[in-house]
Parts: sequence; structure tokens; C-alpha cells
Amino acid sequence: MKIRTVPLSEMKDKRAQSGKGLKPGRLEAFSDGVIAVIITVLVLELKVPPANGIAGLRAALPSILVYLLTFVQIGIYWVNHHYLVDETEEVSHGILWANLVFLFCLSLFPFATEWIADKGLSSFTAALYAAVSIFPGVAYLLLWTEIRARSSAAPHASWGKQIASVVLYMLAIPAAYLRPWASLVLIGVVASLWLMPPRRCPPIS
Repeated sequence: MKIRTVPLSEMKDKRAQSGKGLKPGRLEAFSDGVIAVIITVLVLELKVPPANGIAGLRAALPSILVYLLTFVQIGIYWVNHHYLVDETEEVSHGILWANLVFLFCLSLFPFATEWIADKGLSSFTAALYAAVSIFPGVAYLLLWTEIRARSSAAPHASWGKQIASVVLYMLAIPAAYLRPWASLVLIGVVASLWLMPPRRCPPIS
């Protein structure tokens, strides 16, 4: 009896067609759903102030500005996550867990935003917000490293840009004890670095 040897590429194709392969599409769809929930929770945390008119608007202004900053940060991560998934050639066990760690860290943003809305902008609340901003930055760098180790596509972001972002987040913590708004400005600077469309870097050899 002649035994037919199935090529590895054919086995992978059949596995992908059967739905058993680890596809980047499922990773992206799940991440999109989680990020959508995070933004929804963030919106629900906005509260109408007790005061009416200009006084109420003035009282709510810090919360609105921090909400805007948080929304922009989450939006930037969502956009760049799409670029990162586009570079993904295969999804490994490590990538799945790194992505979960990233989503967990991102889910802490509504907590830090609500803390400022409830307690007001102070040195401690601004420092807490800056500390929470560090976590998704580090987690995204971890996910980026996992994907880049298995991808030959040109990366959408460089090591330097990501490290610089984390360093600015860290500097925002002591800045909060000098001027709380200075801490948020530093975080806003990080956001401005990522607003422009990425320039594809040369592939990492």
C-alpha cells in the first residue's frame, strides 16, 4: 500500500480552511470588541455636575478634558493595534497572552479617569493617571516584540519611539507633584507623537 505524504504547506492550508488555525483576524476582532467595551465604560463614567450653567460646565471641564485625553489615547492604541495585526503573519501562544495583557492594561484607563473625575485633579490623581498610562505602553511594546519576532513585514513603529513614550509617561509621575496639569501635558505630548500616520521602518533583521 502506497502512503501519500502530505506537504506541510498543504496541511497548514487545510487547517486554516477548517477554522482550526490561529488566524490574526480573530485576534483583531476580539481586541476590537474589548476596546469598544472599554470606550463604552469610559463614556458611562461621565457625570452631569450638580451646578447649572457656566458654573456646572466649569466644574465638569477638568473631567471632560481628561476624558478627551483618555479617548485619544485609547483611539491611538486601537489604530496602531490594527497596523500591528496587519504585520502579523502567524499568531502564537505568546502573542495571544501578550495581547490579553495589553487589553487588561488598557482596561485600567476608565478607572484612572473616573478617579480624577470623582476626586478632582490633584498631584496624586495626576500621578495615578500617569502610572496607569505606563502599563499599556509597556504591554504594547511586549506585544510588538512578540509579533516582530515572527514577522518579516516592515514595522509601523520603532523601538525608539515606543521607549521614548514610556519614558515620558514615567516623567509625568514626578511632574504631577510639581504641577498636575504639567503631567497631563506630558501625556498629551506622547499622544501627539502617535497621531500622525506611521512611516514604515526597515524590517528588523
